[in-house]
Amino acid sequence: RRLSSNSLGISFPSEVTIVEVGPRDGLQNEKTIIPTQVKVELIDRLSNTGLKFIESASFVSERYVPQMGDHSKVMSQIKRKSGVMYPVLTPNMKGFEGALSANCEEVAVFAAASEGFSKANLNCTIEESFQRFVPLCEAAKEKNIRIRGYVSCVLGCPYDGYIQPQVVADVSKKLLDMGCYQVSLGDTIGIGNPGSTDSMLSVVKEQIPKELLAVHFHDTYGQALANILVALQHGISVVDSSVAGLGGCPFAKGATGNVATEDVVYMLHGMNISTGVDLNELVKVGEFISSYLGRDINSRVANALIAKRK
Repeated sequence: RRLSSNSLGISFPSEVTIVEVGPRDGLQNEKTIIPTQVKVELIDRLSNTGLKFIESASFVSERYVPQMGDHSKVMSQIKRKSGVMYPVLTPNMKGFEGALSANCEEVAVFAAASEGFSKANLNCTIEESFQRFVPLCEAAKEKNIRIRGYVSCVLGCPYDGYIQPQVVADVSKKLLDMGCYQVSLGDTIGIGNPGSTDSMLSVVKEQIPKELLAVHFHDTYGQALANILVALQHGISVVDSSVAGLGGCPFAKGATGNVATEDVVYMLHGMNISTGVDLNELVKVGEFISSYLGRDINSRVANALIAKRK
């Protein structure tokens, strides 16, 4: 993508792709089961905001993540819009087969940069998780299904603490070698800051072109937007975020929601970076799901824009 630069001479991508993860990563940690029709309406509303990637479900065991137990129903009932991708998470071959039956065109697999998190989340070592992905990746290639990779805990782990950037680079490279078209680097517990983000990306980019990377920040310490700005300076042009700042992680104690999509879009548009997203429509979607959940919208931009309406 073409770069734009500001008065300081710092270059940024001229356009950024937002991967909306609210329907999956945002809702998976909710204790009360959300009806299928609410999830479907959330996805359909997001489809009308200009977003091109909406992560919609997780084909995981209902025993481990009960909230995602209706994945097939959700995928069969959403109104798929032309030009919009609806990727789903598939941790193993069984999940992939379920996604295939639901006519999914893109799946995501996830590995961790820490052994402690891998054991807690996937119940296996990092190396064992890759072995599980081999048949899945081969089947996806055969069926012409796109695969996106996630790396969890790239800036810190609730079990192992500090994570060496070289480990993040190695895990990311393995995912790409296995057939992922892109790797999203996730600060799962939101512990990163601009300094640690810069250090990590500098090491990862020595092995992986920036065009194959995305970033995924949780906002536990209020650093997500600053970290995204650092990623933009590194030339990364794909950002994961969640409408209304929904989210958390069932396997990462204390992790708060993802960075709010509304906040990311407002920042990017203010920098003259194109996203294709209608911010006002997005705010309405955040109002809808937050109202259903009975909680405040976890987006400063959304709250400010709503206050201006009154």
